[in-house]
Amino acid sequence: MPDRARTGVGPPAAAPESPVRSLRATISLVWRAGPAFLLIQMAGAVVTGAAPVAIAWLTKLLIDRLVAGSGPSVTVLAALLATAGGAMALLPIVTAFVHREQQRRIVRHTSDELFVAVCRMQGLARLENPEFHNRLQLAQQSGQATPQVVVESALALVRGAVTIAGFLGVLSTVDPLLTVLVSGAALPELLVQFRLGRRRTSMMWEIAPSERRRIFYQRLATDHQAAKEIRLFGVGPFLRGRMLGELTTAQRAERRLDLLSIRYNAALTALSAIVAGACLIMMVSQVAAGRADVGDLAVLTAAVAGLQSSLTGIVIQLAQLNEALILAGHYVHVVSTGPDLSEPSTGGEVRPLARGIELRDVWFRYGQDHPWVLRGVDLTIPYGQSVAVVGLNGAGKSTIVKLLCRLYDPERGSVRWDDTDLRDFKVADLRSRIGAVFQDYMAYDLTAAENIAVGDIGALDEPERIHAAARWAEVHDKLTGLPRGYDTMLSRFFAPDDEEDAAQGLLLSGGQWQRLALARAVIRTATSDLLILDEPSSGLDPDAEYAVHERLRGHRAGRTSLLISHRLNTVRGADHIVVLADGEVAEQGTHDQLMKLGGEYARLFTRQAAGFQLDG
Repeated sequence: MPDRARTGVGPPAAAPESPVRSLRATISLVWRAGPAFLLIQMAGAVVTGAAPVAIAWLTKLLIDRLVAGSGPSVTVLAALLATAGGAMALLPIVTAFVHREQQRRIVRHTSDELFVAVCRMQGLARLENPEFHNRLQLAQQSGQATPQVVVESALALVRGAVTIAGFLGVLSTVDPLLTVLVSGAALPELLVQFRLGRRRTSMMWEIAPSERRRIFYQRLATDHQAAKEIRLFGVGPFLRGRMLGELTTAQRAERRLDLLSIRYNAALTALSAIVAGACLIMMVSQVAAGRADVGDLAVLTAAVAGLQSSLTGIVIQLAQLNEALILAGHYVHVVSTGPDLSEPSTGGEVRPLARGIELRDVWFRYGQDHPWVLRGVDLTIPYGQSVAVVGLNGAGKSTIVKLLCRLYDPERGSVRWDDTDLRDFKVADLRSRIGAVFQDYMAYDLTAAENIAVGDIGALDEPERIHAAARWAEVHDKLTGLPRGYDTMLSRFFAPDDEEDAAQGLLLSGGQWQRLALARAVIRTATSDLLILDEPSSGLDPDAEYAVHERLRGHRAGRTSLLISHRLNTVRGADHIVVLADGEVAEQGTHDQLMKLGGEYARLFTRQAAGFQLDG
């Protein structure tokens, strides 16, 4: 099979989503969150839009009847006005509840969709790309609030349209010229608000990196892992300065836009006042000349105010809708982005390993503008044997682990499982065949049992498997001695809510966490064909390190394994040792062969061994 180019190492530059697509996707999301609530909101928008027109017309009729001295109809009109007023007072209460309930459902849907979308990205390329993180942050910020903003803006447009249509109809019966004058005054505001909306969304994209850095510096202040160094080295003021600097940068951009908005809106307000004043002067002149009734003046006053308010509202809502749709576009982009690693549409199941795993002429770099990390690497891990990879920092050892786990694909060459390219397998099926202890293993804020079971989540229903893995890693006695045993929360941040049990959440030592990570790796031994050990004893004391490696030697016997370590005394028992240097295989062989060769491995091993010898 020919080699294929790597995919997914770096997403292309962010491209704006189509506003139409964003609108369609957002409305669909809100509909799925609660169709009944959306229909109620739509009905409320129509009623709210029609109410001012109805009240203004009823007021005109009532004034005309009172001036004319009519009797029974006045009572009916007054009753209708009171009913309309009561309905308008009740409607906001109902719509407020609908809005809150709809928002709760939207938060649930968007939280779920974003979580699924991020998990769908099975590689690391996008998650290690700053531009994608900027977009992801905007998606997280806008995903929960923006859908409702879009709906509210759309409903406000409907409400405003109903009000405008009604008032234009009323106003046209009084004076068609005034109708044209009031309508035309909205055009400048339309252009200005759209321009401000575009500037605002552009600004949010520009300050996104500063916002991410600000959040990073702010979180460091409460990060328990960073707390020791921050306090010992007195780094707090430095981080505070960095955090405030990023905040200043973002707020400076926001302030410039706010001041620009004030200038534009002040001019628009002056224009609206001039138009309203001109309309009132014209109508007062007609009433004084006897060409119009007092009721006409009342309805004109309401119509001009209502029209200007509604037209201004529509212009603002259109600008807000445009801004919200641009922000929603980031959410739509993230949740609609496909997987970053190619998979076969059918088949793709991984058979148990029979012959071995092979890297063939593998070239890899983390981006087109980055240097090569691996340069034509050929490496074989035979079935049932242990292979150790050693080398200086930056030699490419961890990158090989990422390729074997298919967190990335090689740019050239291929990684093969019994002569089948890993890209021909289902990613999840491949990874189910791999157990691993990573150098930067996770300490989850979960219970002790859950921290082990994440290696094979199905083990949560089989506590005996969890206990067996803990015994193998020699951490069982420690876990059973915890206040709640294996159910103890290994966290100071998510301790039980019960005040009596609040002290039960605790943290393990570094060495104990290391053993937990080992238990996590071996718990899936029954289904895994490849065991990857990346610095598996880095947090252990010498006695514990020796005991763990003795156990690992026994565990690796007859199993396919890859061991990465800077401590060369721990790799000498491997069946085969590969030395990486500058992304290339420099040497390979057994420990004895490499020592006889007298090359890089012998130099490093001798230097480490000398450090344990006393002078004299």
